Amino acid sequence: MARETFHHELDELIGNVLIMGSMVEKAISHAVDSFTNRSLELAKQVVEGDDMIDKKRFEIEESCLRLIATQQPMAVDLRIIISATHLATNLERMGDYASGIAEINLSLQANSKLLALTDIARMAKIGIDILHASLKAFVDRDSNKAREIALRDDEVDSLYHSVLSKCISAMVEDPKNVPVATRIIWVAHKLERISDRVTNICEQVIFAATGAMEELDSD
Repeated sequence: MARETFHHELDELIGNVLIMGSMVEKAISHAVDSFTNRSLELAKQVVEGDDMIDKKRFEIEESCLRLIATQQPMAVDLRIIISATHLATNLERMGDYASGIAEINLSLQANSKLLALTDIARMAKIGIDILHASLKAFVDRDSNKAREIALRDDEVDSLYHSVLSKCISAMVEDPKNVPVATRIIWVAHKLERISDRVTNICEQVIFAATGAMEELDSD
C-alpha cells in the first residue's frame, strides 16, 4: 500500500510539472502575441499571471522534498524527483522571461513601429514547440528525443542573430529607431534564453532516464 501511495504521489508530481509547463507555454504565447499585436491588456494579464507560475514552482519543490523525506525513493524514482525540481526552476525562469516580454510591450509608446516581427514570432513558436516536446520526453523518459530537441536551439540562435542584424541596421539608418530596436533586441534575447532553458530541461530528461549528467551544447 505504501508503494502504491508513493507512485500515486509521484504521478501527481509529474502532472503538476506538466501543468506548470502548460502555464509557461501559454505565458510565452500571450506575451509574444501582446508584443506583435500591441495588446496592452494581454501584456498586463501575462505580468499578473507570473505569480501563479511562481506559486506552482514552490508547490512542486515542496512535493519533491516531501517525497524524498517520507518515501526515501531509490534509483530512477529519485532521479525523476530531483529532475522535477530542476524542471520547475527552469520553467519559472521561462515564465519570468515571458513576463519580461510583456513588460517591454507596456514600456513602448503607442505609435512605436516594430521591426523583425516575423523572426520574433518564429522564435516564439519554436520555443513553445520544443518546450512542449521536452516535457513529453520527460514523461516518456526518452533520452534520445531529448538530444534531438536540444539541437533545435541552433534554429533559435540563427533567428536571434537575424533580429539583431535587422535592428542594428535600423538604428544605423535612423537614430530615432534606437529605443524601439533596442527593446526588440531585448525581446529576442529573452526568447533565446527560453530556448536555452529548454536545453537545460533536456539535460534533466537524460539524467532522469539514464542517471548520466550530460551537457547538451549544439554549438
